[in-house]
Amino acid sequence: MVDPRGTRARHEALPVALRASVDDFAGHLGQVLGRSEHTVRAYVTDLVSLLDHAARMGRTTPAGLDLAVLRSWLARQRTAGAARSTLARRAASARVFSTWAHRTGLLTTDVAAALATPRAHRELPTVLRADQAEQLVQVPVDDDQPVSLRDRLLLELLYATGVRVSEACGVDVADVDQGRRLLRVLGKGGRERAVPYGRPAQLALDGWLRAGRPALAGPTSGDALLLGARGGRLNPTTARQVVAAYARAVGLTGTSPHSLRHSAATHLLEGGADLRSVQELLGHSALSSTQIYTHVSVERLRSAYRQAHPRA
Repeated sequence: MVDPRGTRARHEALPVALRASVDDFAGHLGQVLGRSEHTVRAYVTDLVSLLDHAARMGRTTPAGLDLAVLRSWLARQRTAGAARSTLARRAASARVFSTWAHRTGLLTTDVAAALATPRAHRELPTVLRADQAEQLVQVPVDDDQPVSLRDRLLLELLYATGVRVSEACGVDVADVDQGRRLLRVLGKGGRERAVPYGRPAQLALDGWLRAGRPALAGPTSGDALLLGARGGRLNPTTARQVVAAYARAVGLTGTSPHSLRHSAATHLLEGGADLRSVQELLGHSALSSTQIYTHVSVERLRSAYRQAHPRA
């Protein structure tokens, strides 16, 4: 689980007790909480940095970790030019570790509970207009090419459901309830949810299942709904490249699968959907993650007001 780019060496150089706490924490995140490998690696990278700093201050066991060490660690990174968002993320990693260490008896108190850090500047997500999103999903039009049929379905599903690209690539054929137009996806933390999709996505699905998927399917296809050119399950990296390529073709630079997710959420709210429903659709565990889309809608309203009102 340890990131090999410098983190591995620092991990192995830690005192035995600190190194063991990193390994136990990583196991807790992956095996007990079900966090993804990417998430575990991010936490471990931050934790190794913290404990390496603690070791340099003479703290050779987790019990030696205190608020002064945490503040010193963050201050050192701030002096080195770390962004506010980076500091906020690393402080969050420290809090998660501190809470776990306290519960398991490695710390007598949750030392990071009182840690104050600069609030990260939250960028508003890139959102397409409804006409831009429609233009993008309609780009793949060659019904004779299996890959074109797949790409049309990929774009339709990303915008129709707001699912993450990894979730879309993880969908199996059996996860699609065509009668009720529902897609079953496995989200972060192993949480399963059902999301609806509309008639345009259903038409794209019909074309893919009828003429696209059978042409690409092979021994490595398994039950995957979306397939790569060689017949295996479509890789999220490839899916991102597909979206970016079609976006560039219609002049939408900087557009990604997440842009379609952001756009779906914003357009739902602008159309009258309530925040809780959008939260459930997106698979957010906290409502605060969904609330950013209300800010996007307000900014769009203010922009329209400034352009249209004579006394703006």
